[in-house]
Amino acid sequence: MSLTLMLSALNTQAQEKVNVGDMIPMMSYKMMDVSGEKFNLRELNQDQGLLVIFSCNTCPFVIQWEDRYNELKDMCAANDIGMVLVNSNEAKRSGDDSFEKMQAKAEKEGYKMHYVVDENHQLADAFGAATTPHIFLFNTDAKLAYRGLIDDNGKDKSAVTQPYLKNAISAMVAGEKINPEVTKSIGCSIKRTL
Repeated sequence: MSLTLMLSALNTQAQEKVNVGDMIPMMSYKMMDVSGEKFNLRELNQDQGLLVIFSCNTCPFVIQWEDRYNELKDMCAANDIGMVLVNSNEAKRSGDDSFEKMQAKAEKEGYKMHYVVDENHQLADAFGAATTPHIFLFNTDAKLAYRGLIDDNGKDKSAVTQPYLKNAISAMVAGEKINPEVTKSIGCSIKRTL
């Protein structure tokens, strides 16, 4: 396959998205957690759903929003929703997004949720995840309920006017319509490899 065709295939993969109402893809795919244990999304899913956040160690957008990660974990736990951070930055696996640096990041930030390695960005490709962070919230039926941003102000938590994800979680567990169901993800591109 030529380089042009491979790049085209990668771009197509990155554009294909899990749409609202679609099932969680690759539920049996095992990923190494910073604890040293392997988990798949089926195991991390809880009775009321699963929150999947594509994240990494050094993206400025992740750094802006990560002060909300533990709050989101607490909200998910209170509502019987699983939560996982997924690092798909394969091109940086021997550098900033190495497993050892992921472990150090999780410890430094006091992450309460699982933080897993997506080898060869397989899960990111299946989801169509494009950025870090990129949010995917699945409901009790393992179907996508919300996709996009955490909220409308990564720089200043106190200035948030649209807490999209928290609103989506609240509406989902109450059985109400989520509005909006999709927001545009903003962040660093996931560092895929050829």
